[in-house]
Amino acid sequence: MQIIIVGCGNVGSTLTEQLSSEGHNVTVIDMENQRLQNLINNYDVMGVIGNGVSFAVQKEAGVEQAHLLIAVTGSDEVNLLCCLIAKKTGGCHTIARVRNPLYNMEIGYIKEELGLSMVVNPEYAAATEMTRLLKFPSAITIDTFTKGRVEVIKYRVEEGSVLCDLSLQQIASKLKADVLICTVERDENVYIPGGNFIIRAKDEISIVGTAQKTLTFFKKLGVPVTRAKSVMIIGGGKTAYYLAKQLGGMGIQIKIIEIDKERCDELSELLPKAIIIRGDGTDKNLLLQEGLLQTEAFIAMTNVDEENIMLSLFAKSLSKAKLITHVHRISYEEIIDSLDVGSIIYPKYLTAEYIIKYVRAMDSSLDSNIESLYRLNDNRVEALEFSVKADSPVVGIPLQDLQIKPNILICAINHRGSISIPGGQSVIRGGDMVIVVTTNTGLNDIKDILK
Repeated sequence: MQIIIVGCGNVGSTLTEQLSSEGHNVTVIDMENQRLQNLINNYDVMGVIGNGVSFAVQKEAGVEQAHLLIAVTGSDEVNLLCCLIAKKTGGCHTIARVRNPLYNMEIGYIKEELGLSMVVNPEYAAATEMTRLLKFPSAITIDTFTKGRVEVIKYRVEEGSVLCDLSLQQIASKLKADVLICTVERDENVYIPGGNFIIRAKDEISIVGTAQKTLTFFKKLGVPVTRAKSVMIIGGGKTAYYLAKQLGGMGIQIKIIEIDKERCDELSELLPKAIIIRGDGTDKNLLLQEGLLQTEAFIAMTNVDEENIMLSLFAKSLSKAKLITHVHRISYEEIIDSLDVGSIIYPKYLTAEYIIKYVRAMDSSLDSNIESLYRLNDNRVEALEFSVKADSPVVGIPLQDLQIKPNILICAINHRGSISIPGGQSVIRGGDMVIVVTTNTGLNDIKDILK
């Protein structure tokens, strides 16, 4: 497809890398020449210097022939105007990044009136991800499929765990839990394991199952499964606001530490159920005074990545709180992977996931469509949910007889609300929802799993 991306920041760069690698013809627009040149030099893309709101700039980028324009500049208003001009000029699909909480409350109206295909709010998406993690603090990440009925939970195997030194076949026999271990990350490698694969301490495993069955599995491991009852949030930005709004109705005690007085006053009015503390969140004495040792969850989400990383390391050294670290910049990814700072939230990846899912659905055939898409294990693995149509080539054939490509695992089948972890005799039917995990990134359709 012909795709135009307006804005070459973190999200724009991530989208450029992914979409160009999947074979799309990408043109990027940005007002800063250096950022534009970096993308042009690193990826097979075209670039146009200028303001994406300009009709002349969009025309130079090929908007009249484009299938999709994605606006992810730092300004909501610019993004919306870019999409409006593209829609009127080229008639293409449009996606806008919109972050302001004011617009978030009116997003349905804005989307309909401007004819937007999709609106993405990175801060709201990040807050939703954090809320899921606080419901089950032992998890590193939690992704959901089939409207929340199937979960993919990433978990670090601790020393002394009952899973240590057991093969997947032995685990299934010993624990008798109807879940599937779909990926294992060990050192620098990611595996889609077979039945003889042996789990070791410090492995990061991803488990697929229904919410109830994954709960049962972790109970058998002796892992705490109750949600956090208190949370300390460092930084009172948009993500903190969205998170506190989501947690407000769950009975969780919320404490936000924010240094700016005006923002504290604002949050006090917006979040009557939260305790707002004006102070420097990097002050160790203040953190201890406000209950760091007692809180069950600690979330570092200042505007400075270095502060967030150091705060999480400090909290880990003193408490057993669930740690969540908010990180913006791509350049820190490899460093952070070597540190134990709990669950790491990258808004740029969350935003890119939503958009790539939409792009693949646009690009897919009529046999089936992608319903959900998640990037796992530092983007080296994808978990996808497909809606299967009756004439798909995978329908009606036992899985053991399908010629499936290597490094692809069919993890779950949802047949009219009945969810199963499939075996070799399982059969996919028209209308089923099928969850696939693979290291072969770029699948567009369920038939793409076949050789």
